[in-house]
Amino acid sequence: MAYWLHSRFNTRIDTESIVYGPSVIWMIAEMIRQWSQPGDGIVVHTPAYDAFYKAIAGNNRQLHGVPLHQGDGGWYCDMAQLEAALAKPENKILLLCSPQNPTGKVWTRHELETMAALCERHNVKVISDEIHMDMVWSAHPHIPWSAVARGPWALFSSASKSFNIPALTGAWGLIDDASSRQRWLEALKNSNGLSSPAVLAIVAHIAAYRDGAPWLDALRGYLQDNLHYVAGALNHAFPSLDWQVPESTYLAWINLRPLGIDDSALQRALIEQQKIAMMRGDTYGVEGKGFIRLNAGCPRVKLEQGVNGLIAALTSLA
Repeated sequence: MAYWLHSRFNTRIDTESIVYGPSVIWMIAEMIRQWSQPGDGIVVHTPAYDAFYKAIAGNNRQLHGVPLHQGDGGWYCDMAQLEAALAKPENKILLLCSPQNPTGKVWTRHELETMAALCERHNVKVISDEIHMDMVWSAHPHIPWSAVARGPWALFSSASKSFNIPALTGAWGLIDDASSRQRWLEALKNSNGLSSPAVLAIVAHIAAYRDGAPWLDALRGYLQDNLHYVAGALNHAFPSLDWQVPESTYLAWINLRPLGIDDSALQRALIEQQKIAMMRGDTYGVEGKGFIRLNAGCPRVKLEQGVNGLIAALTSLA
């Protein structure tokens, strides 16, 4: 991963900071347990990946959501609102999703540096989930948290999404603070019985990061074409949506509010009439009401079936 971060993101790391784990979300949950106490608050930009809600609630912590806002230039964070959350003494961690799931927002260097300064000012630790780091498009470069970090931080990622190897399990991370890293490794081996990573996961990650760049670049082109297909088909059928391809990820976060369609009615139409399933937006928090998340990370023929089914369901309800 040191080679990958340098070659793809022009970022150098201290290889002594590398840690392992079975999955990114497991590593996030373990870091939450180590860096906070039951009842403490975890700050998260919302709408948020649904596993974040589960990892926080399942560990008896409190989620403090900071809603993202959508403007003409895309999604953005009100930094004053974020600072108000970070300033609360009960909030111990900022759980950052970079790039952000489900909106597909790519954080700019200025935004990341601002967040780093705010977290340092209020003594808040940062856990950055960067599993979608390879799925950024055009003029929106991904900047790893390690490039801007101040104070205690952890960065977790995996080749599982980029190279489609989740069945092999395995994830990696960077923990900058040596004492935190030592506690991590002790908990991993002693409390959780994970004395070593899976050999197949190691081999797969090495192969992916050493030899997989041409394949990944071809995949990225295919996924971008998929997203442009979604935009063209949806906007042709419903011009009022004016849906734009996200800055990152192969996930289409679609705002259906202009159509005034009930979320539950849409789900029934999709499943019962069109025989397709898509994630309703409120799965990712109350800010997602009226949205739907469509996964474009699939063959075009399957995507076309899904988009045509979505258009048919929307047409029947509009």
